[in-house]
Amino acid sequence: MPNDSPTETVVREFRRLQEHAEKAMAQIDDEAFFATLGEGDNSIAIIVKHLAGNMRSRWTDFLTADGEKPDRDRDCEFVIEPGDNRESLLARWERGWQVLFDTIRPLTKADLDRIVTIRGEPFTATQAIHRQLTHYAGHVGQIVLLAKHHAGERWTMLSIPRGRSGEFNAKPSRYL
Repeated sequence: MPNDSPTETVVREFRRLQEHAEKAMAQIDDEAFFATLGEGDNSIAIIVKHLAGNMRSRWTDFLTADGEKPDRDRDCEFVIEPGDNRESLLARWERGWQVLFDTIRPLTKADLDRIVTIRGEPFTATQAIHRQLTHYAGHVGQIVLLAKHHAGERWTMLSIPRGRSGEFNAKPSRYL
């Protein structure tokens, strides 16, 4: 939209990713949330834990500190530990998104050209934002695929159902 703030479009896209993942996760039970397809594979719980850790690290002090925080234990994000239940992991997930939105919304056009670092590598803030958007989109795709697999016949489409594109085009707001 022409009158959007410099970051409003990207905020909308991050929000769509969050909502897409949450709609998928709402269709599965706790057992499916923690289930893997095979040895060494990630469950939805692991992906949620990883994304929450990534968001906290990348978006805390985004403009002033390296995006890989020294207190982040990335390897631990891929292990279900005692106390990691669906409720606690989804609370982390929500906090991660809140840090992201609280950081991105107030950025100005000038901020978007500033240099930020991730693991010592320089990026413009715009590049870093796009990097994270694509990273999160990949993982949200994994969440959706796993949730669809586990939900089976109970699965409800998250967007335009097959064979209903014409109906969507006649009333686009109905589905999205």
